[in-house]
Amino acid sequence: MFDLRLDEIPLPASKKDRENLISWIIDTLCLHRRRSENAADDGSFSPIHRVLSEHLFKDPSKGYETRELAENLGLTPAAIHHHFARLVSAGLVSTSSGKGWKNYYLTGGSISKAIDNMKIRAKLIHSQRLELLDEVWNRGKKVAMKIELPPDGKPKALLRIKEWGPLENEENELSRFMADSGLLGERPGKENNPDSLSVKLFELLLKSGPPISIDEAAKELGGPKPRVGRILERFRATGLVERIARTDRLSTALWSAMTTQHMRRGEDWLLKKGGFERLSVPNSILKNLKKGNCKPETIEKALKNMSAKDQMLLLNLLGGRLPLGHRLVGMDVTMMKQKSMDDLDRILRRIEKIGSNLESANS
Repeated sequence: MFDLRLDEIPLPASKKDRENLISWIIDTLCLHRRRSENAADDGSFSPIHRVLSEHLFKDPSKGYETRELAENLGLTPAAIHHHFARLVSAGLVSTSSGKGWKNYYLTGGSISKAIDNMKIRAKLIHSQRLELLDEVWNRGKKVAMKIELPPDGKPKALLRIKEWGPLENEENELSRFMADSGLLGERPGKENNPDSLSVKLFELLLKSGPPISIDEAAKELGGPKPRVGRILERFRATGLVERIARTDRLSTALWSAMTTQHMRRGEDWLLKKGGFERLSVPNSILKNLKKGNCKPETIEKALKNMSAKDQMLLLNLLGGRLPLGHRLVGMDVTMMKQKSMDDLDRILRRIEKIGSNLESANS
């Protein structure tokens, strides 16, 4: 079964250091646990690295038996089979049965052809699996807020592309999709249950247009805030969810900042350093602050003629901050699927480039 994990990591600095290029391939394809940053051997003596460096990538046209490699590397045939199973599921290596021992070889007989095979299968399977989103998308059309700011940074993509299989145990199609696309982490366990907090949280995102804060999600689902926050960040890593500023709460944030600074520093500070004079903030706001009856609705009404850019500048001068919320990427399901395909294509292009450099290093 095709099962590919991809970790978006920076391209290596050197294009000619063969061992470094192979290490990059191993890390990007998540073929072993990420090595320690201070590892002395840079991972080049690991079994999977030696299998690729000394055998498959060195002589791509040759097939290798598990017994032969086990003797050469000083490992058991079972250990060698484990590493090859990961390469086979990633689409880089093919296998055929010999006389009692399996024979493994680089798909297509070259590095570039093996990567092409992996690329074609990954894009086709990922595209097919994303079709489920057409059925579960319930956000409607009211997605964008009145003031839209760019997402709050973007974590590196951590993708999983897995071939469809029949449902098992108490899974449903959505929980299986989430497990197979990395939304449930590397080892889903009980999170694969349709009633798990992770699945319920994703269902909440599927039907919510505006971004959802961690507080709102925790209250809605009855889950602990720290856990909800961790799940949402795991969703972000797949590229299907983004974190953005809650500009729909801009008037509330301004109200909080104004009342706080008025109590702490007074009217004179608000006029000068707080930006009231600079941005021509209506005097009615100061009057309401003095009377103690200023509300978010009052702020919103008084600043209705001020541009969104100036309102954000005012909040910054007052030392306030907008809360963050999470939502599915894209204005509609088509944009969401295209975004995910673009993330996959970006990583695959990097792998193609490294594969080309490896073939040049071999020649």
